[in-house]
Amino acid sequence: MTEDLEERNLILRTEAFLSYIVLSSWRDSISVLKSCEKLSPWAENLQIVRRCSESIASKACANLKGVTWTYTSPNGNQIVPPDWWFEDVSILGINHFVRVISAIKVKGMRFELIGAAITHYAGKWLPDLIKDGGVSVSVAGSSSSSSSSWGGGLNMIVPDLTSVENKDQRTIIESLISIIPPQKDSVSCSFLLHLLRMANMLKVAAALVTELEKRVGMQLEQATLADLLIPSYNKSETMYDVDLVQRLLEHFLVQEQTEYSDPNAKITVARLLDCYLVEVSKDRNLSLAKFQVLAEALPESARTCDDGLYRAIDSYLKAHPTLPEHERKRLCRVMDLQKLSNDAYMHAAQNERLPLRIVMQVLFTGQLKISNAMATNSQKEAGEPSQFQAMVPSRKTLLEGTPQSFQEGWEAAKKDINTLKYKLETVKTKYVELQNDMENLQRQFDKLTNKKHNSTWSSGWKKLSKFIKITDMENHENGSSEQARKTPTMWLNSIS
Repeated sequence: MTEDLEERNLILRTEAFLSYIVLSSWRDSISVLKSCEKLSPWAENLQIVRRCSESIASKACANLKGVTWTYTSPNGNQIVPPDWWFEDVSILGINHFVRVISAIKVKGMRFELIGAAITHYAGKWLPDLIKDGGVSVSVAGSSSSSSSSWGGGLNMIVPDLTSVENKDQRTIIESLISIIPPQKDSVSCSFLLHLLRMANMLKVAAALVTELEKRVGMQLEQATLADLLIPSYNKSETMYDVDLVQRLLEHFLVQEQTEYSDPNAKITVARLLDCYLVEVSKDRNLSLAKFQVLAEALPESARTCDDGLYRAIDSYLKAHPTLPEHERKRLCRVMDLQKLSNDAYMHAAQNERLPLRIVMQVLFTGQLKISNAMATNSQKEAGEPSQFQAMVPSRKTLLEGTPQSFQEGWEAAKKDINTLKYKLETVKTKYVELQNDMENLQRQFDKLTNKKHNSTWSSGWKKLSKFIKITDMENHENGSSEQARKTPTMWLNSIS
């Protein structure tokens, strides 16, 4: 079949067909590469797979400026979208898809476009990722987008890992993880987390799972609560995989130490973590130690307000009513009372699930905070010089506004002051009630204490009275009656 035997023999004709017909056509290259899935390893040895992959990559990366998309528009002349090749390439098996993507990377295609192609492929070959909600997969700058849905949940059934279908899905997941571009935001955090969910479910290689967790940590601030609620597929007693979330937070903090970190990312992740804590706290099998480790995983600077953390703690106490007093105190020390809002203070002051000591601290802190706020408002009304700089922007805004807006702003300010006064009176009333209760308890305690102590005081008073009488008699005999009247009073005042 070579030219040594006869000219234009089969090998030469096949080579000409591949070069001038197959490799010059987009659809023919896809079709031949798809056909090679059943001819491996011969197709590999004959370099057909390599040549088709490079041909597809060259056409996918070609400059499409000026090219029209004639068969999708009645009038023609529609600009070709950058994701035009996603659907055609997604019909390939995972091995050949990896070869095409690898060739496209070499050609220098944008990493976000490669990530979108991987996401599209996963949506077609991993049906367990699909749910009703839907997550749009779009490409920056494209005129069209490919839509797919990612999900799962507690209704997912742990699959039979020995089945052929699940082995194929495990292979697809492992291959996709290995070709995701290393740049941040090449794929969405939601996609990574749902890929991680399936990786844990199908027992993907540990090294690849760790790599995927690091990728999630790079962009954890983009995650949603539903993304983090990953069921525990191992033998853990908890409903959700809280250990996994703990590792994701650790990877996130490592990434945050870089000089390119987003200063607002920690605040966003802290809010997300508080919502997660509220959900997992309802699990009665969640230990206090795991809850506390998660709650303290982020630095204090990550939370500007601890209301979310307070809700999580309250939810945990509600789900664990038999928690001992010392453990409830230990749990409450996780939050900073100074960072609670007024609404949270009012709720905490009446929360019977909190330890009494914490309630007292809440009352004192809330009273101090409201007093400071009222003092600040009073200083502003008085126009004190120390507060002048802080009041300049608001005054300028009022002066530049209309008379109506000025009046509305003043009415709103007075309303806020009245609200603060009302809340302060409420806190004071609650404090007086608790103080009276404590005094009653103290009096009862005093009655039960050592009676000998009380008898000692009584004998002391008797001796003191006797001493006063003797002194009075001596002073009277010496003619100092006026001094005798002053001496008992002086002693009585000194001991009182």
